[in-house]
Amino acid sequence: MAALRAWFAAHDFVEVETAALQVSPGNETHLHAFGTTLIAPDGAASPLYLRTSPEFACKKLLAAGEQRIVEFAKAFRNRERGALHHPEFTLVEWYRAGEPYQVLMADCAALIAEAARAAGVKQFSFRGRMADPFAAPERLTVAEAFSRFADIDLLATLPDGKPDRERLARAAQAANIRTAANDSWGDIFSRILVERIEGNLGIGRATLLDEYPSVQAALAKPASDPRVAERFELYICGVELANGFGELTDAVEQRRRLEQEMAEKQRLYGERYPIDEDFLAAVAAMPQACGIALGLDRLVMLATGASRIDQVLWAPISGI
Repeated sequence: MAALRAWFAAHDFVEVETAALQVSPGNETHLHAFGTTLIAPDGAASPLYLRTSPEFACKKLLAAGEQRIVEFAKAFRNRERGALHHPEFTLVEWYRAGEPYQVLMADCAALIAEAARAAGVKQFSFRGRMADPFAAPERLTVAEAFSRFADIDLLATLPDGKPDRERLARAAQAANIRTAANDSWGDIFSRILVERIEGNLGIGRATLLDEYPSVQAALAKPASDPRVAERFELYICGVELANGFGELTDAVEQRRRLEQEMAEKQRLYGERYPIDEDFLAAVAAMPQACGIALGLDRLVMLATGASRIDQVLWAPISGI
């Protein structure tokens, strides 16, 4: 953490600290929050949530005029526990105003190398997979990855940018990937990604998986091809480590996307979270910007060769 903080300070980032308690924890379909209740002095009760990331609060700071910010943020996600997941974890989240999202890719390469130097290692490892943290990352589009590892033409299933569920289901079945009758296009996309693609990414060197379908990037702006978005993920040793965007600054479109995400959450899980109106006001006032969140605990795992996230936490939650 000291090494990363020094890197950000040397690159003119201001370290910020935003509140963990929020009106909305985030509005992604498959992220689940911890809820709580605020009791006012007069006894009035208001629902609040522990944030799933500091994203909404950080974008409010961009709207207020900050140019380069970073937060080492405690984040909280329910229904997540395993080798790579812990209910409470640390995100390193940073934003650059007025810069293209590709600059975040260079940041990632620099931070991977900083982590390796701090740990005194020349390679990252996870469950027998290795990667050179000093090698230039590979940049691969999602469509290229689907073609290479699953022999699927992903963009053909997005005519005019709209997901064609039946076409993707047929392509998945032809690749011997199971589908269910009630699977959405997004369900099938995620299954192909997990079963055929992720394990092949970041082997030997980091992979920047770029140009996610726009329907899988609710907070990112469209790329030059509107079927895809300015969104990438960083993978090392098959582990997803960071998620970056060219930030959407159209508040009307952002509201539409968040409401769509919450409708899907209601369909799948029977719940939805509030939409933060202050966040939408900030989106309307934000400059063009890019931002990214990196899982610090996973980075430490890779740098130390740990096999489970619990092994790199000072005091993991016990009894679960």
